[in-house]
Amino acid sequence: MAKVKKSFVCQSCGNSSPQWVGRCPSCGEWNTYVEEIQVKESAKSAGKSLVTKETGRKPQRVQEVDFENRPRLVLPDAELNRVLGGGLVSGSLILLGGEPGIGKSTLLLQMVLQLTNKKVLYVSGEESEHQIKMRAERIGIQNETCYLYTETNLDNIFVHVNNMEPDLVVVDSIQTMQTPLLDSSAGSISQIRECASEWLKYAKTTGTPVLLVGHINKEGNIAGPKVLEHMVDTVLQFEGDRNHIFRLLRAVKNRFGSTHELGIYEMEGSGLREVTNPSEILISNRDKSLSGTSIAATMEGLRPMLIETQALVSTAAYGTPQRSATGFDLRRLSMLLAVLEKRCGFRLAAKDVFLNIAGGIKVDDPAIDLAVVCSILSSNEDVPINPNTCFAAEVGLSGEIRPVNRIEQRIREAEKLGFEQIFVSSYNLKGIDTSSFGIEVVQVSKIEDVYRRLF
Repeated sequence: MAKVKKSFVCQSCGNSSPQWVGRCPSCGEWNTYVEEIQVKESAKSAGKSLVTKETGRKPQRVQEVDFENRPRLVLPDAELNRVLGGGLVSGSLILLGGEPGIGKSTLLLQMVLQLTNKKVLYVSGEESEHQIKMRAERIGIQNETCYLYTETNLDNIFVHVNNMEPDLVVVDSIQTMQTPLLDSSAGSISQIRECASEWLKYAKTTGTPVLLVGHINKEGNIAGPKVLEHMVDTVLQFEGDRNHIFRLLRAVKNRFGSTHELGIYEMEGSGLREVTNPSEILISNRDKSLSGTSIAATMEGLRPMLIETQALVSTAAYGTPQRSATGFDLRRLSMLLAVLEKRCGFRLAAKDVFLNIAGGIKVDDPAIDLAVVCSILSSNEDVPINPNTCFAAEVGLSGEIRPVNRIEQRIREAEKLGFEQIFVSSYNLKGIDTSSFGIEVVQVSKIEDVYRRLF
């Protein structure tokens, strides 16, 4: 006979307590404890799993492990392949998180519909078959071996999974799955942890890659216990703004590749379109006669990109000047304004400063500092910057122009897009032959040098 145990579990961090408490002693959140009924298995049934396939493994030395160089499952989505590190590793468990309505289900459904010659099982606990079919018709059905199954009971799901033996499993979403071993509701900490554990066992014992969709909470973190992110092999974050058409795919954790890669998509009526060259889109439709705009050569992971920074400097209409930044760290903007005020003598303390990164993307690369400073100075002087000029350097607290990493990739990207001039730090080109570039490389060491060359 199974033993029934009641406990109170924090829905934020997963900490359990025998009685209800107002504030969680582990994470400090208020009113997050919910009563959950847990069914303990008897001694006879202990150790059994929903994954019924036996492997007959035994402990062995590292030297005796028979390593098979299994090729990765190359996906038809080039951006997803880049972020994953070259494709799906067999037996890997991948978690995809993002805001509601950002396009997580569309991204995965679009990928599995294009994955030909592979048997795919798409398990959905949020939508019916008719709703998924409507989206599939809009995207375009190409894979004839893609099966849909709408179910939340993990027992029923594993019956069909073990019978079908698919090459890839997609679960949308892990928060809707529920196992009969626990009496708590779907989406609770214990249910998420147990269901994810069962999918992990299935992926490792059968060698089948499993993709899990995860919800996020109001802080932007993946909902559920933190152990969920420790269990999976890869954590992907799908980001974007509903007011813009661009979507960014980042790897927060990746056991089989780099976490510095970035995938960019454009949301269209027929699905998500891969953006192979984001620089041409982020700097298009420029007007040569407008001041306050400059182009920065930035790096998103290992991918060079050129983006447009826009600044507006005006006289403060009220007593306190405003500071606003979209897509850029406001504290770093305040630091750059203080450097211009203290080190370079520009009177910006009594003026409103507004900064915007075009395209609705967020940038944290310090190499964008010089472009931000130049756009502010251009708006302050009301003098436009040459549209064929770009910038790639960090600005220090003493007003010096500091070097940045991967400068050759940035210069090559600017040269490829037809720019004629790029401003870099004079300390950045040691051992680099600038004559091999088809673009003028201007070396500067202080903001005063940049100001004299531009204005």
